[in-house]
Amino acid sequence: MIADLIARYDQRVPRYTSYPTAPHFAADVTVAHYRQWLAELESKDPISLYLHVPFCREMCWYCGCNTRATRRHRPIAAYHQRLLAEIDLTASALPDRMTASHIHFGGGSPNMLTPDEFNAVMARLRNSFNLTEGAEIAVEIDPRTTTDAFIDSCAASGVTRLSLGVQDLNAAVQKAVNRIQPFESIARIADRAKHQGVTDVNIDLMYGLPGQTVENILTTIDKALTLEPTRIALFGYAHVPWMKPHMRLIDDSALPDAAARWKQAAVAKERLAAHGYVAVGMDHFARPDTPLAQAAAAQTLRRNFQGYTTDTATTLLGFGASSIGQTPRGYVQNDADVRRWSKAVDAGKFAIVKGRETNADDHMRRDIIEQLMCNMTVDAEAVAARHGFGPSSIWDSLDALGPMVADGLVVVDGPVVSMTEQGAPLVRAAAAAFDRYLAHNDAQSPRHARAV
Repeated sequence: MIADLIARYDQRVPRYTSYPTAPHFAADVTVAHYRQWLAELESKDPISLYLHVPFCREMCWYCGCNTRATRRHRPIAAYHQRLLAEIDLTASALPDRMTASHIHFGGGSPNMLTPDEFNAVMARLRNSFNLTEGAEIAVEIDPRTTTDAFIDSCAASGVTRLSLGVQDLNAAVQKAVNRIQPFESIARIADRAKHQGVTDVNIDLMYGLPGQTVENILTTIDKALTLEPTRIALFGYAHVPWMKPHMRLIDDSALPDAAARWKQAAVAKERLAAHGYVAVGMDHFARPDTPLAQAAAAQTLRRNFQGYTTDTATTLLGFGASSIGQTPRGYVQNDADVRRWSKAVDAGKFAIVKGRETNADDHMRRDIIEQLMCNMTVDAEAVAARHGFGPSSIWDSLDALGPMVADGLVVVDGPVVSMTEQGAPLVRAAAAAFDRYLAHNDAQSPRHARAV
């Protein structure tokens, strides 16, 4: 039964960290659009900030992020100066001093910045924006290359959460993806963070990596849990060597098939539940006393480019090469090429190269998809009505769910769509029914990760 379902639904569908999704961004959204959208923002509305640091010490072969490997600090120092300039440029384009509720540093490896450089970025952000009381400030950390001094600078700068990239703790799997990191070094970084007052430490793990088995995934989880993380993210590896050439270094024959991936994710969820972690969306797990778990229980969970979040801001300002920004009017994306991004910033210009202006139908479908991805249920008709659309606007989407209903993966009760326990891992496939941009041939498109 499971094998048949996997064969039927293991198609390529978006992860829906936005809607419309990034492959549908186009060059007809320009710097002029972004400036206008920024000028229209209301100063009373909270915003979020995302800063991208596209550098690592070496390339992990599984990585799908925009990053580059370097052992020289000079390009990072230059990038840091331009981040400061881009913050100034953006702040000057706003109608008033805005207030940020969330700040997220991603990469790459943000800890490629020196402690002084990180402190300078945080100081510039605080000089340019107000912060809400209790604002979340999160930083992604590579335990292999970070230092005690960097962890200390995070704590001193008010960072509230660190996300440790672990992926897998089996030595053979680590070698297969070029990410060797002893558990002891990870534990030391986690302990250092907590000792310095950053008690919200979460861990990123992956399944579907070359050579992974159910047994070593469970061993990895058991070791990770000894660090008492507040949350664990469990992502499925997306093998897309045609988009990320370094993935060709991975032995395709060692990759688990779809059935093995399904089993790995299922046993991982069972083990985490046995230790008291609650499922949040499709790939996060959190202690029940955390804001993330509480938001999931209250059905106020949100989803954005950083995954599942408690962030309710409707505006996200992106800084750095390839970063994506969002306003109520639409999405914009910076040039992913560091040299071109740098040239634009040096000229005092935004580096926007593409985006998407959104309309009322986009907003309606985005809310439906987000609620389904976050809560595993949505009253699609109620959401449509809230956006001024009648029931007929979502009939085609409800009809498209027919096969998943027949297979016991989805329950459709009038306009209410709910994932069953068995269907929850395939929530992306259900969400795709509401995606009007997803052409039928996109099911085999190389642009998206597989549903399983």
